[in-house]
Amino acid sequence: MSNPPQSPFVAQHSVPAGVVATRWWWVRHAPVREDGGCIYGQTDIGCDCSDRVVFDAVAKILPRQATWFSSNLKRTHQTANALWQAGYPEPASMTQDAAFAEQHLGQWQGLNRAEFFASRPIAVGTYWFAPIDEPSPGGESFMDLYNRVKGAIQRINAAHAGGDVVVVAHGGTIKAALGVALNDQPERGLAFTIDNVSVTRLDHLSSDGHSGWRIPMVNQQPWIADPSHAAMHQPSGAEPASTTKLA
Repeated sequence: MSNPPQSPFVAQHSVPAGVVATRWWWVRHAPVREDGGCIYGQTDIGCDCSDRVVFDAVAKILPRQATWFSSNLKRTHQTANALWQAGYPEPASMTQDAAFAEQHLGQWQGLNRAEFFASRPIAVGTYWFAPIDEPSPGGESFMDLYNRVKGAIQRINAAHAGGDVVVVAHGGTIKAALGVALNDQPERGLAFTIDNVSVTRLDHLSSDGHSGWRIPMVNQQPWIADPSHAAMHQPSGAEPASTTKLA
């Protein structure tokens, strides 16, 4: 007896009757090459969008008819444009929302990343530049970032309930969103690695009087089978650049 024809695999994420699912697709910007090994935070510098295989793969998995957002920093705009050039139908508009910007790291911006972390006390479990409630001199704490990202998520959930939302943002921003999805635990979001151009999917589910989150995927890299694209790994927190991963 012959086997029946195999249908293509389709990932299913069922939604119960009476539940509204708002699907968030978070994309971290492409790698920054002009930072000189320094912390950049909200410094408005460009990124490298030259890896066509990476952008082709990501463009294929993002939902059509989505509402697009980015931060106010140009590396997210460049990344979005590269996705559209890779075949994703360019949306009629993309809202630039400063609430989705990276953490402002104040006087730490411009410091050598490796030297900065070598000078800091070892604090296993923070996974970031500092404890979540410690502000950078002249800048923000991670909690400041978390609270503005959480507020933007709540606002957009209300405005675009039941739709697909694509946000091109930053490593810290996406870690904050994960903390929101993990039942409002900001420190838990910091435990995740978020690589450049990776996709993180968070579904907000709501019904009468109830709401919560489902996490279908984190740091998804649809190009990962090809080792030549390992340069998409770039630190987004307490991790000095590696000569084996960062081009």
